[in-house]
Order: sequence, then structure tokens, then C-alpha cells
Amino acid sequence: MTSEPSVEAGTIDAALLETAEGGISAALGDLGRLVRIPGIAWPAFDQEQLQRSAATIAELARDTGVFDEVRVLTAEIPGMSEHGQPAVLATRAARNGRPTVMLYAHHDVQPPGDEALWETPPFEPTVRDGRLYGRGAADDKAGVMAHIASLRALREVVGDDLDLGIVLFIEGEEEYGSRSFARFLSDNADAMRSDVIVVADSGNWDSETPAVTVSLRGNAKFHLTVRTLEHASHSGMFGGAVPDAMLATIKLLSTLWDDRGSVAVEGLRARDAETPDYSEETLRDEAGLPDSVQPIGDGTILSRIWNKPSITVTGIDFTSVAAASNTLSPEVTVVVSARVAPGQDAREAYAAIEAHLRAHAPFGAELTFSDVDLGDGFLVDTTGWAVAEARDAMRDGYGKDPVDLGVGGSIPFIADLVREFPGAQILVTGVEDPHSRAHSPNESLHLQTFRNAVRAETLLLGRMNSRSL
Repeated sequence: MTSEPSVEAGTIDAALLETAEGGISAALGDLGRLVRIPGIAWPAFDQEQLQRSAATIAELARDTGVFDEVRVLTAEIPGMSEHGQPAVLATRAARNGRPTVMLYAHHDVQPPGDEALWETPPFEPTVRDGRLYGRGAADDKAGVMAHIASLRALREVVGDDLDLGIVLFIEGEEEYGSRSFARFLSDNADAMRSDVIVVADSGNWDSETPAVTVSLRGNAKFHLTVRTLEHASHSGMFGGAVPDAMLATIKLLSTLWDDRGSVAVEGLRARDAETPDYSEETLRDEAGLPDSVQPIGDGTILSRIWNKPSITVTGIDFTSVAAASNTLSPEVTVVVSARVAPGQDAREAYAAIEAHLRAHAPFGAELTFSDVDLGDGFLVDTTGWAVAEARDAMRDGYGKDPVDLGVGGSIPFIADLVREFPGAQILVTGVEDPHSRAHSPNESLHLQTFRNAVRAETLLLGRMNSRSL
């Protein structure tokens, strides 16, 4: 049941917006501090930086004055004798019949990649042309600071009348597969149980127009090793009679797509849903597609990105150019990353891809599949009160009507949230825009988008604080 709005609601909204505006500069300063911490969950990187990142965020959470308890915790990785990376869990119990909202983001980041491709150092926050550049500036330390900034404003305006239950959950391994995520939820289920979960790890329609993400593709990622020889051989002595592993790999991988670049794997399904207008010109601008290169696939552009499967080869183990010799290679290993249409089970999709590859292995090549990582897609139930509240808050925070957005990427852990907290309404939001270049060199945050995201979330929390369950 919804409580009647008080006569002071408009005044409180105005105060929330004014206070949120006043806190943007401090929030961006703290975001810069976080960007300077190279917290990467891959074991090859310094794990003390993740500890440092978690400790810094825990300090920021305590300083809001909102929480009853703030802890830095880890959980065991199922099937392994090690724990995952550190997460921050801060909790405040609901009072006077108010709902509890969980605010999720992650503090780990992607590796920087080739630093020569960065215009400025990846871990040195740099403002240029209305954007803040740096690894994690958008994905997802901006999500962390949007939560912190909104909580600061909420506390300042509402004070002792803050009755909303709040769970702040800042994960430390999202970019590394959230390996301990499900165990973390089960270990801390009582403390984390919420009525609404806000996942701040998505994007917006553009830098000015907010979006509620209503669909996400799933993922099926694996390593494929193709072997054709017992040992390497001289390419001059045996080339033309003996199939090397690279030849077999190229021929095999080419069967995954048709001539238009659409996925050609029997058993991979598409979702039938309408998509908004989106031009090829916009695609070229946002993706960096040169005039000479044609888009792939068929159907509307957004249906290809949101509602159909895709397959990408994202890595390869093979002789480098510098070390190349006239040799027939015995084996090649590639990383295959598939995006699965919303509504299809990721296990079913992976089984279809594996069956296809085995059926099309050329020259009797031996195939080995390993390091399989699966995650289901997600379709948001948009009928709940929380989605309506979020849309209203975005409209008032951004000054524009929000768009319902599908996302071609994946957030597999949402399935874990649904499983552990089946009664919670899930809102997938974010601070990124199409030019944020998350995971790429020169990742950046549009500063006005961040400002509006903080305004919108502050309004959402303030209005939830006046709602009775």
C-alpha cells in the first residue's frame, strides 16, 4: 500500500535536488580518488589495490552517517578452497514500515590494456571536454559514487526522519566473473534482504536521456582448443598435405556466421520484440564504425544488439608476429564469447554452439572445450511500483522522459539476485552513455550525465523514504 504524499513533498523534492547539486563537486573529487586505485580482480594484478579500494569505499559509506554497520567481506568461491575479492556491505534497518532498498555497484575495473592507446594515463583522472577520463571512471566507480552522493544528500535533507532501509553492496569482482557472488548472497541473505534492488551498472539512451534497462542478453564464454598435429612441423616440407591447427581453426570458426555476419548456429534463438528507431549513422558514431565498413546482421539494428545472439572471438593463443617461423602449428586456443538472446537459457545456448563446432570440425581436428562460463539474460518486470517511481525520478532528475532500454551486454549475477531474493523488484540503471567506452581505452564519464543520475537517484530514495509497504 502506498502512503498519501504529504503537502511537503514538493518542498522536500526541491531540497533534495538542491542538496544533490551542491554535492556533485565533492562526489567527483572522491570519484577521482577511486579512479587512481588500479583495483583489478585478475590474479596477475596487485590484489592489495582491491583491498585499498574496498577500504576507501567503506570509509566513504561510514562518513555518510547513514548506516548501522559497514563491513568489508569476502565469500568462498564454490568448488574452490579460496575466497573471492573484497566487497563492501553497509546496512541500515528500515523503520516505521518503510521499504528496504539495495544499492549495487562494483569497484573492480577492467585491465587498462595497451596504455599506448590511452590519450591520458588510465589511472590518472583527467577532465576534458565535459568528460572525466580514466579506467573505471564510468564502469563502475561512477555507479559507486552516484550511490554515495545520493545517500549524502538524502541524509542531509531528511536527517533523523530517514526511515528507509538501505543496503549498500559494492562488489569487488564483477569484471572477473563474480565468482563468489552467489555464495556472498547466501552468506549474508538476512542482512541483504530488500524490497527493491538498484543495479547501477548499465547505461542511458544518450548523454541527456535516461533509461531503465528492461532486457539484458545472457553470455556463454569458453576456451576452444583445436589440435591437428602431435608436434610442430616444417611448413615447407609438409605444407599442402598436412592441415595445421590455424587452418583448421579459421575454417571452423568461419562456420559460426553466415555471409552477412549473422550467427549461423542451429539452436540459438532470438527474442521477438519491437525496438526504437536507431539509425546506421548513430551506430557508426557510437561504435566508431568507419564509412568503408558495413554493419553485420539483419533486422533492425537494435534487434541485432538487444534481441539476437552474437558470437565474438576475443582472444587467441598462437605464435606472435615477432616470433613467427615457417612452422605448421599443432594447436591453437581461442576464447569464444557468445551473447545469448534474452529468454534463452545460457546452458542451452552453449550446448548448441558446442554441438555446432563438433559437427563442423574440419579434417578430423580434435576439439577441446574448457573454462566454460555461463550467465542467463534478464527481462525486467516493469509492472511494479518501483519501476514507476524510478521513471518519475529520472524524468524529474534529468528533465527528460526516460527510455526503456535493452542492452546487448550481460549482467549474469542478476539471476543470482532473483534466485536469492525472489520478492525484490529489480531496477537496472546506470551512469554511462554510448560514448563512455567501457572496457576500452579512453573510458570516460559524461559529467552532466553523472550530475543528472545523482539528482534522479536522490529523488528516488527520498520518495521511497515516504512510502509505506
